Amino acid sequence: MSLSASAAAPGGFRGVFALGGTALPVYGFLARLPAALCPIGTLLLINDRDGIGEAGTVAAALWLGQALGGPVIGRLADRRGHRAVLLLACAANAAVLAALVAAVLGGLPLAARTGLAVAAGLTVPQIGPLARARWARLAGDDRALVGAALSFDTTLDEVGFMVGPALAGILAVTVHPASGLVLAAVLIVVFGTLFAVHPTAPGPTPQTTAARGDVRLWSPGLALLFAMAVLQGSAWSAANTGVNALAESAGSAGSAGLIWSAMAVTSSVTGFVTVARPGRADLTVRLRRTIAVQALLTLPLLAVSGVWGAAFAVAGIGLAVAPHLIALFGLVERAAPARRMAEAMTVTGSGLLLGEALAAALAGPLAEAHGHRAAFALSCVATAASAVVATAAAGRVRGLRLSPARTASPRFPSPDPLRSSRD
Repeated sequence: MSLSASAAAPGGFRGVFALGGTALPVYGFLARLPAALCPIGTLLLINDRDGIGEAGTVAAALWLGQALGGPVIGRLADRRGHRAVLLLACAANAAVLAALVAAVLGGLPLAARTGLAVAAGLTVPQIGPLARARWARLAGDDRALVGAALSFDTTLDEVGFMVGPALAGILAVTVHPASGLVLAAVLIVVFGTLFAVHPTAPGPTPQTTAARGDVRLWSPGLALLFAMAVLQGSAWSAANTGVNALAESAGSAGSAGLIWSAMAVTSSVTGFVTVARPGRADLTVRLRRTIAVQALLTLPLLAVSGVWGAAFAVAGIGLAVAPHLIALFGLVERAAPARRMAEAMTVTGSGLLLGEALAAALAGPLAEAHGHRAAFALSCVATAASAVVATAAAGRVRGLRLSPARTASPRFPSPDPLRSSRD
């Protein structure tokens, strides 16, 4: 479907599926599932053998590697096309994940495991951010359709973070603590490849002045959105570490993934509702409201003392997560130049991961020394700080406008003659 044709597409779910067909969301979902499997799988595997302190260190290294590698992969995808970049990243990531599992099971030193975790993060194919860039490109200038597509894709992330931790937890208990990472490697090879070669994959950007990077990526609005992403990632990671510490102290370490998936259940529901009924509120208003609600819903974590209480608390937090991320990435799409959309999406995604890495490095030792409530307190602080930033920066974020590079429909080359087909 061409960009001009997208203007006539129906809205909501029908409009999204008219853009990319049914295969694209399926491939994209299964290819990004490893992003949800790997962090909790790493925590479960290393916590089972060496304790939450070392588990937090290695998980933080994985997130840090992904935060550093994400923008590089995004920029290469903008310049070289999604297909070649994703195929190489998928193969490399699966190989490094296999090496990480072997290193942990083989009892290699912490430094070796940490180095492999960084390499695993650096090679993550960035399916989620690149999928959002692809949807935004397919939707063209239809703002309602862009919003529906980004909302739908963000909700797929939340469904993935429901299924991923649950799968990791179940596999850790019923099969082996390493099975979550093994499954992640298989999924990224199979479905990452299918996502890469799908006919909707953008080809290389023409080597014009704009394509060489002279189009400015950063703006005050995008920098503020990046800061909020860092704080959001910190809130998640600290809460996740607290859940793992609580589950371990209760003698049920494998239940951590199931507890954490409660957040994704409620987040997925509110995400799909947002796609179906987006409402009339401006994205900046929605951003401030949803992070404020999330800050309030995070406070009950401080009173949690058992696994059921933790499950109910994180489920409550999930009510605000997807609507917040939908507003966040919707504003990123408006702030970013079209020719650097994949890079902008991966930069913002790296902000989430950077926050997760920083919080994991801090929350793991805190939980080991002072218990799960110390990690939960860190989560509350991060969410409250994000709400303060959203309120204080309201004027700058509200002022986001399409840059000159966004005012005209960009001309993207077709990846191949099958460009107009849909699976």
